[in-house]
Amino acid sequence: MRKKTWILASLSALLMATSVDLASADTLREALAKAYANSQTLNAARAQLRATDENVPQARAGLRPTVTGIATAQGSRSRTTRGDNLPTVNDRTGALVGGIRINQTLFDGFQTPNNVNAAQAQVRAAQKNLDNTVQDTLLNTVTVFMNVRRDREIAAFRRQSLAFLNEQVRAAQARFDVGEGTRTDVAQAQAEQALATALLNTALSQVASSEAQYLDVIGDPPGTLEAGTPPGRSAIPSSVAEAIRVSQDQHPAIQATKFAVDAASFQVKSAEGERLPTLSVQGQLDNTYALNDQDPNNLPGVDVVTQNEVSGTVSAQLSVPIYQGGLVASRVRQAKEILSQRRIEVDNVRDQVRSAVASAWAQRQAAEANVQGYRAQVAAAQLALNGVVEERNVGQRTTLDVLNAQSDVITAQILLAGAQRDSIVAAYTLASAVGSLQPERLALAVDRYEPEEHYQAVQDKWYGLRTPDGR
Repeated sequence: MRKKTWILASLSALLMATSVDLASADTLREALAKAYANSQTLNAARAQLRATDENVPQARAGLRPTVTGIATAQGSRSRTTRGDNLPTVNDRTGALVGGIRINQTLFDGFQTPNNVNAAQAQVRAAQKNLDNTVQDTLLNTVTVFMNVRRDREIAAFRRQSLAFLNEQVRAAQARFDVGEGTRTDVAQAQAEQALATALLNTALSQVASSEAQYLDVIGDPPGTLEAGTPPGRSAIPSSVAEAIRVSQDQHPAIQATKFAVDAASFQVKSAEGERLPTLSVQGQLDNTYALNDQDPNNLPGVDVVTQNEVSGTVSAQLSVPIYQGGLVASRVRQAKEILSQRRIEVDNVRDQVRSAVASAWAQRQAAEANVQGYRAQVAAAQLALNGVVEERNVGQRTTLDVLNAQSDVITAQILLAGAQRDSIVAAYTLASAVGSLQPERLALAVDRYEPEEHYQAVQDKWYGLRTPDGR
């Protein structure tokens, strides 16, 4: 009895530990806002997009001048011994050269403009991929939020069932003590009581697991959670046909693959540009200080000649490719195959989105119907339990009948909790499949991340090591 009492006390403490004042209950909308601001996955995707933005100024550098400073130091010493008693000649020379070199490509076969266009298309594709990551993060948030609510409700039902069975064990024992019941009735009640204790332990374990997932996705431990609400009507079309049509127009995954096609198309043109001539201009300015010391009388430093020369050169170079060993031709063919792949991927993603919309629509319809059915089942099972208990009290039903009726109530309540969870998750899954699961469509109270701000800050940047945020 001490062990059983300790177990029940521990379970009650765990349930109470997961409860807070209802005044501080979190709504699903608040959880979505937290995940949008705090998700590590989402923040990593934003950083990846900012890195992709830098591809544009890197591509622009192809037609920008390069400036190089040059410094050279040179020195030599020699000693010449001559016959016929001629004096030995010591010679020392040195030179210091400082200069600057400027190289400007004037024409590179349109490679740089096409590389810039390809980089810009890649940025747009990455922005749409970020929108898709936002959708995935918000959908994961809805899932873990509703999982915690469902699992807590199941644990509460299990606890209520255990309390009910505790009372049934007490009542069966009391009837047995006065000769109105049997030892079988007591044993049946005790068996159901032991099973209920084990099921409560399992339910509490599932609550702990769901809460850990909630913390991982949202960044804060869950307090008391209010009932989930479906997204607004603006996020879900009125018919499955309309949902499919809207998804084909606005889903970020489809738009990302379209931009990937644009990028691949420009990369084909860039590869073809390697077969065209290249024209560049180079200018160089040098300042040379030279020294020559020749002393036939072995008296160093007497005959020293110094000079300072400033010179400048300008040259132009035209390079016309004739044969590159098949390398450029292979790159062109490769780029064309990649373009073909990207076009196929657009059709593939369209099909996937269409399938996801149809599946999510059916799941939402089924979940909403299940909620109505299970609500009716709970009401009927509870009514039946009340009647069986009254009939048992007058000797028309057995303890086993009461236990079976109570089991039916708990089963119906658990099914209803699962159906309510599935209904909310299916609604948001449909919104995600359509492409509407975005902060502005859900009216979340968050500062929306604007990727265009960083792109505009760096896309034409000529110099500077610091990022726009000062790092």
